[in-house]
Amino acid sequence: MHELLELLRNAGIPPEEALEMLNSQLTSQLGFARVDTGRGVRAVLPEIILGPGKEFEEVRAVTGNLFSRIGLAIVSRVEVELGEYLLKAFPDGSYYRRGRIFTLGSDKADHRESEGSVAVISSGISDLHAAEDSAVILERMNVDINRFYDIGVAGIHRLGDILPDLRKCSVCIVCAGMDAALPTVIGGLFKGPIVAVPASTGYGTAFKGVTALLSMLNSCSPGICVMNIDNGLGAAAAALRILRGSY
Repeated sequence: MHELLELLRNAGIPPEEALEMLNSQLTSQLGFARVDTGRGVRAVLPEIILGPGKEFEEVRAVTGNLFSRIGLAIVSRVEVELGEYLLKAFPDGSYYRRGRIFTLGSDKADHRESEGSVAVISSGISDLHAAEDSAVILERMNVDINRFYDIGVAGIHRLGDILPDLRKCSVCIVCAGMDAALPTVIGGLFKGPIVAVPASTGYGTAFKGVTALLSMLNSCSPGICVMNIDNGLGAAAAALRILRGSY
C-alpha cells in the first residue's frame, strides 16, 4: 500500500484512477466472491474463510487469492475431507484436525515485542476443538501463546500448578463445557482480561454448549467476556484487539 501511494504521488495520477487502483488492492473480484483482501489493514484479523457451505473449488480459489495477496490464508470449520483436499492443493499449508483449521502462510506485519502473550486454557481434552481454534489462529498472527490444557475444576489442584506461569500472560482465553465453572475460578485469580468460550461438551442437559454459555454469562467474576459456543476464532480476535487495538 505504501509503495502504491508513493507511485501515485510521483506519477500525478488523477484521483478517480487512484481510487480505482486503491480499491483493487483492497478487494479481489473472483466472479463468485468478492474477497476482502484489505481487511487486515482495517481490523486485527484478515478475512477468514468459512469452510461449510462452499464448494471445495471455491475454498481453494479464495485461499489461493488471499495467500497471493497478503501472504496468509486461514480456513475455519474444515472437516477432514476438505482439509485433505486443501493439503493436496497447497502442500505448504497445514491442517489442524482438532481445531478444524487450515492455514497457509503467516502474518507479515511487524508487531511490538512488548505486546504481551496469551494463555489458552481448556477445561478438558474434549474442549480442545475450541482451544485449538484460538491457539492456531494466534500463532499464525505471530502472537506469543501458552497452552494450558486439561485444567478443569473437577481437579482444581491442576490449576494451582499452572498459576505462576498463567499470571505472566497478558490475556487469558478459557474454553470449557459442561458446567463451565473454570472461567469464574480463573477470574478470581487472574487480573488480566479473560475471554471465555463455551464448548459444546457434556451430557444431556449440557444442550450442546447452551448450559456452558449461560453459566459463563452468569459468572460471579465480573468483567469476563463471553464468546458464542465453540467460537475460538472470536476469542482469538478479541485477544488480538486487546493486544493490538492501540496501534
